Amino acid sequence: MVEKLIEFSLRNKFIVLLLAAGLFIWGWFSIQRNPIDAIPDLSENQVIVFTEWMGRSPQLIEDQVTYPLVSNLQGIPKIKRIRGTSMFGMSFVYVIFEDNVDIYWARTRVLERLNYAQRLLPQGITPSLGPDGTGVGHIFWYTLDAKNIDLGEQRALQDWYIKFALQTVPGVAEVASFGGFEKQYQLVVDPVKLQYYNVSLMDIMNKVKANNNDVGGRKFEMSDMAYIIRGLGYVKKKEDLEEIAIGNYNGIPVRVKDVAYVQMGGDLRLGIVDENGEGEVVGGIVVMRYGENADKVIKAVKEKMADVQKGLPEGVTFKSAYDRSTLIEAALETIKGKLKEEIITVCIIVIIFLFHWRSALSIIIQLPITISISFILLELFGLSSNLMSLTGIALAIGVVVDNGIIMSENSYRLLSEWQNKPDSEA
Repeated sequence: MVEKLIEFSLRNKFIVLLLAAGLFIWGWFSIQRNPIDAIPDLSENQVIVFTEWMGRSPQLIEDQVTYPLVSNLQGIPKIKRIRGTSMFGMSFVYVIFEDNVDIYWARTRVLERLNYAQRLLPQGITPSLGPDGTGVGHIFWYTLDAKNIDLGEQRALQDWYIKFALQTVPGVAEVASFGGFEKQYQLVVDPVKLQYYNVSLMDIMNKVKANNNDVGGRKFEMSDMAYIIRGLGYVKKKEDLEEIAIGNYNGIPVRVKDVAYVQMGGDLRLGIVDENGEGEVVGGIVVMRYGENADKVIKAVKEKMADVQKGLPEGVTFKSAYDRSTLIEAALETIKGKLKEEIITVCIIVIIFLFHWRSALSIIIQLPITISISFILLELFGLSSNLMSLTGIALAIGVVVDNGIIMSENSYRLLSEWQNKPDSEA
């Protein structure tokens, strides 16, 4: 088989050259399309199901949330294993699929099964899927440099403006906010007044929830004009909460301000984010989707941040806390430089030792074609160009050159033996 292939190649040099040129061009386009990252993604093919039930103990979360979810998600096809974790107020279920399963097919199957499993959970508890990113998907971290704005305003700016803008960037799965205070209306209830007016905490909760809402009415026609009637009830300031009626006492309405003090405050925090020991900061983490080009996504995020910067209040700017593109570019430049040095060194050594330009050319021309084929295979198998894969290509150049030299020397030896044979044997 090998002899026939060699014979065919020698008799059809034009076809072989055309095939080599085609592989080189294909490899060049594969290099342009291949995702670029600094480190290989070795994370498992998983879908995360997150459920929040604040104020409940880990044992209660395990019994009423995690266990029902794990039990009902086990029937999904092509699953390797399921892991469940319960903690205070939160439940995490990790559904790990086989490596050849498409991640979005897996997310669809999990979502279908959650529609049934949700009926087994306590009332008002809704599980949700985590972002479609991997364990190495945190590609960019940023913080806000806003010295004259308090942490609550910074967090509101991050959650309601910056986050939504950056999530529109192609390739971004999620922008997770961190730091600062999440602003909320807080009702500080006086238990003595509750007892005096015969009002319970549930009464306050239900009345406040019911009054923070818009209601619709019917259409009203007058003088050939139609008017839509609706009631505006959304809370816009803390005074609106104070005026909500929660009951009556001897025919007199009892309002929220009669039994509680309303204030603006921050949600309960379990930690803070400090930057270089200079104080608390607010920022976000950009999470990349599966299979995206990290370098390309980071550049798109930076371009979007430049546009978002125009709409920020005066004195508010972005600061980069972690930028993987720096590591990516440094790794690629190192590998590219070493590849060039290695190829040049190999070419010089081959020319000097063989001292025959046609033989040297036949060996040297293998290098770009081999590298091109390597990138074609990387693209076909869905692997990124990273420090590990590019280093492997660099190491393989020596093997390719060794094989070429051995084949050339063996050809010369056979030709020499054939030429030195007596005429009778030839």
